[in-house]
Amino acid sequence: MKGGDAIILYALKALRENGLLKNRQVIVALMGDEEFTGKPLSVSRKDLIDAAKRSDVALGFEPSGGFGEATMARRGSSGWKVEVSGKQAHSADVFSEDVGAGAIFEMSRILNAFYNEVRGDKYLTFNPGAILGGTDVTYDEVLSKGSTFGKSNVVAKKAVVDGGLRFISEEQKEKAREKMREIVSKNLPRTSAEITFIDSYPAMEPTEGNKQLLEKLSQVSTALGMGPVEAVDPLEKGAADVSFVAQYVDCLDSLGAMGEGAHSPEETINLNTLEALTKRAAILIYRLLHE
Repeated sequence: MKGGDAIILYALKALRENGLLKNRQVIVALMGDEEFTGKPLSVSRKDLIDAAKRSDVALGFEPSGGFGEATMARRGSSGWKVEVSGKQAHSADVFSEDVGAGAIFEMSRILNAFYNEVRGDKYLTFNPGAILGGTDVTYDEVLSKGSTFGKSNVVAKKAVVDGGLRFISEEQKEKAREKMREIVSKNLPRTSAEITFIDSYPAMEPTEGNKQLLEKLSQVSTALGMGPVEAVDPLEKGAADVSFVAQYVDCLDSLGAMGEGAHSPEETINLNTLEALTKRAAILIYRLLHE
């Protein structure tokens, strides 16, 4: 995962030593909290966004999947949580006018409706990662763990679900959120529900400017004998910091190192490709600086 940092630094070192950075500005942003952004985002990503506003393009050095691919679009990522309340009572009275359905039935209705009514748009996915329900429920969002107590003869009083949402555009995100809110509001008898959303990573939309950057990389790659470069399907890529600047500048990502087992103890880097990737990055940066 740190191979991209080495490519950035050595590509710029080569350009500097050949006198090719004179009267040019290149800003390098090295992020130390990837996938665990501090809140609020307006503070934790302020310096990155300010740098983008002073720049013409942004190049991301997340790991590369091969010489023939790069990323011109990434899906955004946000969190959602549904909390449901029901009337605690003896299960013999469940479904009665006074007791109603209980929290777990209401949560089941909501999740089933999400699956049937929100699912379907290309690039839109959402996942309930943890669910707890019963008489007493505690859930720690930071640790992503909790506890519950309930009995088969007691109507559930509480239920909570913690989930994630991925999207290709802000419009798609807001459309999905609105539909989810609508579903949550239509409660079963004697229950209530609330959904909250937490922004994390915005989407890096597949713009024409990003496509042009991809074509420039492909020209460099072909000239170096590495072959043409095509766009990776956004479904294959997770969120990344380049998405925070995508609304301000044209972006291209996945220019970093090749390897296997990312984010795991078995993570490896293919050192045989590092020199070629560094050359390609240096020439791309040079061409962008002298357009």
